[in-house]
Amino acid sequence: MKVVQTVHAIYHHFDLARQLHRQGMLEAIFTGYPRWKLRDAGLPAEKIRTFPWLRTILMAQYRYGFVNPWLDRELNWIAGQTLDAYVAARLPDCDVFVGISGAGLKTSRTVKARGGRYICDRGSAHVRFSERILREEFERWGQTLAAFDARMVAKEESEYAEADAITVPSRFSARSFVEMGVPPGKLRFIPYGVDLGRFSKCAEPPADRFEVLFVGGVSFRKGVPYLLAAFERLKHPRKRLRLVGAVQEEIKTFMRERKADHVEFVGPVPQADLIAIMSTSHVLVLPSIEDGFGMVLGQAMACGCPVICSANSAGEDIAEDGKQGFVVPIRDPEAIAARLEQLCQDRELRDRMGNAAMKKVTQLGGWNDYGTQYGQLCRELAGRADSENSACPITPRACRATV
Repeated sequence: MKVVQTVHAIYHHFDLARQLHRQGMLEAIFTGYPRWKLRDAGLPAEKIRTFPWLRTILMAQYRYGFVNPWLDRELNWIAGQTLDAYVAARLPDCDVFVGISGAGLKTSRTVKARGGRYICDRGSAHVRFSERILREEFERWGQTLAAFDARMVAKEESEYAEADAITVPSRFSARSFVEMGVPPGKLRFIPYGVDLGRFSKCAEPPADRFEVLFVGGVSFRKGVPYLLAAFERLKHPRKRLRLVGAVQEEIKTFMRERKADHVEFVGPVPQADLIAIMSTSHVLVLPSIEDGFGMVLGQAMACGCPVICSANSAGEDIAEDGKQGFVVPIRDPEAIAARLEQLCQDRELRDRMGNAAMKKVTQLGGWNDYGTQYGQLCRELAGRADSENSACPITPRACRATV
């Protein structure tokens, strides 16, 4: 049983690669990242194939603050196309090819011509759904969303059509595909894991103030305006909201004429530093408008931090409403504020939810469960497993909830 992967950078695909290697299934993983960035990948060097030329230029561009939307779009398009062509031309024999969405169309056709099977892995909502809901969100705040690259949208939709299966990390993502006309039977719901060896509770939140945390890109996509509005409503003399992550341009524009009392824009921090920040926060809030899987939810829960998350953040797949935290509708600052107030006033509830969060994340099994389910899907598609044991098929009933 041989599996080949392609990914633009690293993302969760190297976690998957380690799991497939553990099962003796990984033939190779191709990436646009340079080899020197992969020294700690946890894989034998011969399993990693790199095509880093354009991706390295993009990395340098971001590092030194040179941003040009037109150039970024063109370089990203060319980087994806050339990586796909490179893999297709050098593809080892394999039974299953797993390509992150946007990077595998040419390779998928090569694989299928040889009799192999193709999995398109999409870490977010359907690409057209994403564009639609984000355009709506920008318009709500009087701004204009930069148009998605029409070439990339067309390529991704062609990949969806070519795929023998499409893997998604949340039921929200699955519902977005069904809404866009993709048959439920083509979808497989396999939620991501949490690195339990790294994330665990290391300290206690302070007793004399209320600490609210957000981690992620500070953007409209992540629902930050609704969090700011909810936090403003919170009545506590010593409250603080920390937003950890890169602040996107639309939020800088949004904040120009707004005050943010007791709010700190921290900026990006190393993952190692997040453990203490999450452990000393009373609650993490992720009110995303469109988020395939909010990995920070599981990380915070592993640190004993209750969560408030939107239904569009994979929250329903990680936290049970009222047990490890709360799941709220999108675009609802009143609901967020009510839950913040509830946690602020009830220490026993916070402690109970924090303990339940740690227990729930442990039950999720880290990345091992993710890898086991993905390996099962690969075997199923290759005809080496009983389809009745398929990895998390999506049923029409599971897709009826409102997206």
